[in-house]
Amino acid sequence: MAAQRGIVLLAHGSRDPLWRKPVEAVAERIRALDATALVRCGYLELTEPDLAGAVAQLTGQGARSIRVLPLFLGMGKHAREDLPSLLEELRAAHPQVAFELATTVGEDSRLVDLLARIALT
Repeated sequence: MAAQRGIVLLAHGSRDPLWRKPVEAVAERIRALDATALVRCGYLELTEPDLAGAVAQLTGQGARSIRVLPLFLGMGKHAREDLPSLLEELRAAHPQVAFELATTVGEDSRLVDLLARIALT
């Protein structure tokens, strides 16, 4: 079986169960674009699964490389400090897995452009 790449869509989390719907919609869209994609949602707090849980799900499905995409608009403390620390813990716990931490989505010029276009419509 070929090693597969996994994707974790990482968001903050909320006590409100409706809050996670847009995050899950992104995961569903990824699956629609690529039926073979291994994608899970993970949350920093208040919502399950946490990042380690999402990674465990992906490695259980055979993922040997995992890209973590922070769904944050800005580079705040979570993205700047907490997330790199969590990734180091995951690297130690899963030495057979290659982890990639993507830039926060808010720093991607394509999203900035899309948000500006949405605001203008």
